[in-house]
Order: sequence, then structure tokens, then C-alpha cells
Amino acid sequence: MSIRTRLTLWYSGVLGVTLLVFGIVLYGFLYFQLFANQRSVMEDLVRQVNSQLSDSTFTINGETIVQIPQLSDFRSVGYFIQITTAGELYSKNFPSQQISREMRVRIAKNKPYVEFVYQGVPFYLYTQKTQLTDKYGQPVFLQIGVLVDDIRNLLRAVSYFLIAFSLLVILIAATLGWYLSRKALRPIEQVTEAAAQIQKGVDLNRRIGYEGPPDEIGRLTNTVNEMLSRIQGAYEELEETNRTQRRFVSDASHELRTPLTTIRGNVDLLEKMWKRTGGDSGFTEEEKKEMSLEAMQDIAGEAARMSRLVNDLLALARADAGVEMSKQIVELRPLVEEVIRKAGLLPKTVEWRTGNLSPLEGAFVNGSPDHLQQMLFIFIENAFKYTMEGYVLIDAIRTSEQIGIRISDTGMGMDSREIPHIFDRFYRADVSRGQTSGTGLGLSIAKWIIDEHRGSIEVTTREGEGSTFVVWLPLCFPPTLE
Repeated sequence: MSIRTRLTLWYSGVLGVTLLVFGIVLYGFLYFQLFANQRSVMEDLVRQVNSQLSDSTFTINGETIVQIPQLSDFRSVGYFIQITTAGELYSKNFPSQQISREMRVRIAKNKPYVEFVYQGVPFYLYTQKTQLTDKYGQPVFLQIGVLVDDIRNLLRAVSYFLIAFSLLVILIAATLGWYLSRKALRPIEQVTEAAAQIQKGVDLNRRIGYEGPPDEIGRLTNTVNEMLSRIQGAYEELEETNRTQRRFVSDASHELRTPLTTIRGNVDLLEKMWKRTGGDSGFTEEEKKEMSLEAMQDIAGEAARMSRLVNDLLALARADAGVEMSKQIVELRPLVEEVIRKAGLLPKTVEWRTGNLSPLEGAFVNGSPDHLQQMLFIFIENAFKYTMEGYVLIDAIRTSEQIGIRISDTGMGMDSREIPHIFDRFYRADVSRGQTSGTGLGLSIAKWIIDEHRGSIEVTTREGEGSTFVVWLPLCFPPTLE
């Protein structure tokens, strides 16, 4: 059974019980009120008739005769009156002869009213003991009765009306409840449909439309939509991670395959030269030595290249694993000056310039000296690599909370659209492909080091004019210097 059906049945059941209670209370109230009014009129008649009985009694042959007054004198048309004792009926104008004994019992129990049916007609009877007695000394009773068929008909009509009205209201309420519950639960159906679409992996961009008030259903819809957005983001991030991983594996395999191919080719060449037995190999001893030396240099160079690549991959693997580097309070000026000195020994074809380093005076950061040097060397080596003429410059700038180390060059530069991708692994700008060697991992490692130091990188470049990288690091003030 669906929630909509259960809600409709619950609403209809509660409404039915409410209408039943209301009908019973209303019927009881009408019954009590109508008969209370009737009793009030009958009691008033009894008082009026009883006040005149002493004047209308006389004795014939020792028997007490009561002359009953005309009720029309009391403006009470439709009422009947009789005088009765223990079975003797002194008036014949009342359509009952079997009620006297029962009424005496009821009077003894302080229940003077009785309702009975005579020849299919309902009567309501009130009996009151008078001060008169008969010839046997038995008390004389005064009885007043009235037809109550109009009251009964009214109560019957009210009961029929209440039943019909209740059924009609329950039917209307059930219909409206079914419609309203369907409308109210429509967002839940949309949530179910959206969840089914997500389960099938068909449409992660789908959202649940809701134009109602911000009630429970509205809040549920918003929560589910936010959850769908997060799921979509996580799914897209996972897809991007998978694509990056596949690209990473492909690029790493390509980068490793090139030096391995070179090494294998040179090894094959050496084997052919030195393992031939008998016959002339076609090469002189001098040529063999020269070729062997060249092959060994190629093998050594490619092995060194593979070693650098493996080291870079290990560094990025540690970064992916969340390995935190050991940090300490580092004074930047001596560190940067040491980097400048070592950078002057690197192979280069352009001028190596040192700019204003005074902002580094008294600048301390919380970091790893080795990793900071590695990061600066990556930017400097890249600048030398992509600068064919002009110069490479290093200087520093400072703000109240950060220190910036700037490396500028007059090299080939790049398109500004390349900037968002230069820190991706194995990414190399199109302008540099085929012109410079490299694995495309250096800037990824540098970005990881900067992130570990809670820093940031600022890049400005123009194709054919050069690039500028500014590494921003948060300043630290050691307690000993405060």
C-alpha cells in the first residue's frame, strides 16, 4: 500500500471518527433539549391542574369523584390528562390503561417520566401523586401525556441527515485528500526518479524541480539537490582523477620508454661489436673504442635521465600519499643566496642576474630548507631552459605578511591560456615541445612544495617576451626574535 493511500485512509478515518462523535453529541443534545422542554411544559401543566383538583372533587355514594378540567383552558391542545389509582381509571380520555402500576414503580424510584408506544404512536407520560386518596385510602395520581411523534420524527430526520452528510463529507475529504497527498508527495516521486536515474548513471545533471513553500518537502528537495550536486562533483572529480591517472601512466610509460629504448639500442650495438667471434667485424679497434665510448655516454645519460624521472615520480607519489615534509624555522636570505651561487654553476646560454634581495633581510618562514631549494632550482632551471637569449633574474618583494621570491626571464614565454595547465603532470606547452628536453614533472613538484608551505604562485607571461614566476610564502616570526 502506497503512502498516498495510507494518508488518504488515515485522513478519512480521523474525519469519520470526528463526524461520528460530533453526530452523537449533536443528537444527544437535541434529544435532551427537546425532551427537557417537553418536561418543563408538562410539569407546568401538572402544577396548574393540581391546583384546581380540590375544587373539582366531590363524593357520590362514598366514592371520591374527580372532575378533570379541560386542558384547552390551559392553552395546551394536544395534551391528555387522567386521574388514576391502583388500577382504577377515573377518566376515559387517555389512550392508556396499563401504565398506572408501572408509573407507581417509577415514582417510587424517583423516575416519574416514561415513554411508550400505543397503537404505533409514541407517547411521553408524566405522573404526579396528588394529595387525594380513593375510597380504599390509596393515593390518587395525576397523569399528563403528550404525543412525541413530531420529536421522534425530527430526531430521525436529524440522524439520517447526519449520516448522509458525514458520508458525503468523508467522500469529498477522501477525494481531496487523495489529490492533495498526490500533489504533496510529487517531489518525493521526483526524488525517487532522480535517484533511479543516478543509479543507472544516465543523467547526473538532473535536479528536482520544486515550486512549493519551504516546508519539509521543500527542505528535503533542497537537501537532495545539494546532495546530487555533491555527488555530481565527486563523480566528475573521480572521472578527472581517472583521466589524469591514465594520462599520467601513459606519459610516464612514454618518458621511461624513450631512455630504455636508447639504452637497449646501445647495449645491442655493444654486443654486436664485442661478442662476434671470428671474421672481420668491419670496424677498426679505434672505431670500436670511439663507438663504445659514445654508447656508454648515451647509456649513462639516459640512466641519469631515468634516475631523475624516477626521483620525480617518487616525490609526486609521496605528495599523493599525503606525506608531510619536516619543517623548521628557516631564514630565507642565506638560503636564497646559496641557491644563487649554485645556480651560477648550471649550464646556461644567458646572463644570470641577481636583483634586489633586501626584502629578504630578517625574513623567516616555516619550511623545509631542502625542499625550498629544490623548488627554486626548478624555476631557475626552467628559466635557463626556455631562455635562448637575454637574461634570467632573481629578486624579492615583500608585504606585511608574505615574502615573494621572483624569477624572471626573457625567454620564449607562452600563451596565457596555457597557464592553468603548466602545473599538471607531464604537461608541456606546445611552444616548447621538440625544442627543449624535460619530463614535465618539475612544475608539478614545485607546486606541491609551495602548497605544503601554505604559499601561492603568481605567473605572468607573454609569448615571445618571457615569463615571470613569483613564489609567495607566509612570513614567520620565531619566538627568539620577538
